[in-house]
Amino acid sequence: MKKNTDEHVKDPSGANENDTMKKPEGADAGEQTQQAAEAAVGEVPGGTTESGTDEAEKSAAAGVDPDSRLKELEKKNADLQDQYLRKAADFDNYRKRMIREKQEAIDYANTGLLLDLVQVLDDFDRAINAGGSTGEQDGGTAFSDGVSMIRKQLGSLLETKYGLEYYPSKDTGFDPNIHEAIGTVPDPSVKEPTVAEEYLKGYKLKGRVIRAAKVMVKMPQESAAE
Repeated sequence: MKKNTDEHVKDPSGANENDTMKKPEGADAGEQTQQAAEAAVGEVPGGTTESGTDEAEKSAAAGVDPDSRLKELEKKNADLQDQYLRKAADFDNYRKRMIREKQEAIDYANTGLLLDLVQVLDDFDRAINAGGSTGEQDGGTAFSDGVSMIRKQLGSLLETKYGLEYYPSKDTGFDPNIHEAIGTVPDPSVKEPTVAEEYLKGYKLKGRVIRAAKVMVKMPQESAAE
């Protein structure tokens, strides 16, 4: 009985020895895990700090000043904005120019035709002048009135529908931009070149001269003497 009791007592002791042999292995694994976790926890903030420190050290080594870098970027941004505004203004001017040129092309597309019709108006004017000079006995006045009516209707149509405009020249100052001088006569009564007679009427189309008036010019006496 004593022997059994002793054996029974030894069994727990044997179990404890086995447990004692196994514990170091588990303890070593736990310690390793704990050490790895602590290392990881330490690396996260420490790594960030070290990274930031490395960047700062690199920037310092490269001689880059944050304020200087900011000013450089602001200057580049201002330059790009200025370029954008210039390009936008250039495009807006281009668009306006194209619209204007298109409108001018439409306005003056009939210039050739109107110049031909202006010659017809010249013929009407000559017929009117000729009819008026024949006198009433030959029916000149009735003829002249009829031609005048037709001439007036045609001139009104060309003016209202197409923008053709006659500009009178007689007794106005001579302007080489709208007048073509075919001769000059001295006149002491004028102080500057003045249109004495209009031999061929001048016409404008929407403000632009398409045929200059042919005129005789009165010149001041001193200028004529020179």
